[in-house]
Amino acid sequence: MNHLAIAGIVFACVFGSALLGSHLRAVVPRDHLGDDSTSVVKLATGLIATMAALVLGLLISSAKSSFDAVNNELVHNAASIVLLDRVLARYGPETQEVRGHIKQSYAASIQILASGNAAQMKRLGSTEAINRVEELQRELEALTPQSPLQHRLQARAVQIADEVLAVRWLTLLQAQGSIPMPLLVALVVWLSIIFGAFGLFAPPNGTVIAALVLGALSTCGAIFLILELNTPLDGVFTVSLAPMRDALVMLGQ
Repeated sequence: MNHLAIAGIVFACVFGSALLGSHLRAVVPRDHLGDDSTSVVKLATGLIATMAALVLGLLISSAKSSFDAVNNELVHNAASIVLLDRVLARYGPETQEVRGHIKQSYAASIQILASGNAAQMKRLGSTEAINRVEELQRELEALTPQSPLQHRLQARAVQIADEVLAVRWLTLLQAQGSIPMPLLVALVVWLSIIFGAFGLFAPPNGTVIAALVLGALSTCGAIFLILELNTPLDGVFTVSLAPMRDALVMLGQ
């Protein structure tokens, strides 16, 4: 589901709970809204608010870590691709075809990532993509070194290619998101309870309604940010592809 749609659902749940609480205020017996009852509800709401704040902070931290990890891996991947190209350039002119294949494959990967299309993203982990990468590895292994230097360069090229492939799969796996939905649902339920209590004990005037709207907007904004950071390869907030594009320009030179 679209992250903006999920944020809208969260807003509806949270603000709807506040409106429900405000409606219940008119039908709940007066003695249930006395000082003693209010104190107990405030204590319970404070406990729930503390748990919600801890979980919200945990989710934001986890999502930001996932975003930074994917970004760092893309930068590392770009640097490794350039290094692989330079190693093959030192090997000799017989690697020109392999270097061309690497540049072509890398350009296709950048185009897919830049599209932001989930269906296109799946192609990066498809059988066709795996076979294409393995074919490049076989081309590197099929080189016939004629000197000790070329032997060392071939071994280095194969090692870098293995590292690039490992980083590629790690990036794709981490880009799927790691936040458990049950935890997110529990957070929304807790927030709804908190806002319901706000609506129950606050007089339904314009100032209170405005404050509840702003609070609900802030809450759904935080959820939206978590979901966006948790999927760093698609959505509104995505990792920068500038390092990959810069690396593509350097390939084949």
